[in-house]
Amino acid sequence: MHPALFLIPVTLGDTAHRRVLPEYNLDIIREIRHFVVENVRSARRFLKKADPSIAIDCLTFCELNSHTSPEALSGYLEPLNRGESVGVVSEAGCPAIADPGADVVAMAQRKGFRVVPLVGPSSILMALMASGFNGQNFAFRGYLPVDAQARTERLRTLEARIYSESETQIFIETPYRNNKLMADFIRICRPATKLCVASAITCADEWIRTLAVKDWKGRMPDLNKKPVLFLIYK
Repeated sequence: MHPALFLIPVTLGDTAHRRVLPEYNLDIIREIRHFVVENVRSARRFLKKADPSIAIDCLTFCELNSHTSPEALSGYLEPLNRGESVGVVSEAGCPAIADPGADVVAMAQRKGFRVVPLVGPSSILMALMASGFNGQNFAFRGYLPVDAQARTERLRTLEARIYSESETQIFIETPYRNNKLMADFIRICRPATKLCVASAITCADEWIRTLAVKDWKGRMPDLNKKPVLFLIYK
């Protein structure tokens, strides 16, 4: 295997690996001894579930989060200088998408290392696929402001883009604030604007529904502490 920085997707929840991850990914994982991960404990659990025969204690793990310094980050790629591959593993879904893994990928690109993205589930793309919204022009906006006035202004600005630019808008929220954000969409957006709620994608309790904002009134699901994507379009 030619040395590279491999971006290794993980399941989006307690889903069987064979349902969402190609066998080829496992072939790659078995060859890697160095991993850059968002959380060491969950990464170890993912690898052991992928293949119980993997000798976890023989692997090295470097944790990557908002507190990781650029100096430490540079050292995470040292195995590549020795001709050894490095794997990047996030908490859920695809590394470097709404994920701190993008930092180590950017550094690998600057240093001229080979970067290989592997196939796996992305909740953002899967929600868009199932929404019925414009998949040729869309924007992932991440989190809206917490401040109520700033949130209202930002949401109205982005909602205007779906009418002026035909651009689907995609959002996430901290799980315990999902219900509040859902209520804000209903309160702030135009009645005719369509809202898609995509919850627990690929999991046993997956639930995806698109309705006009006016039709969500009185029909709000309980989204507390669930992984959810919110999408709006005209």
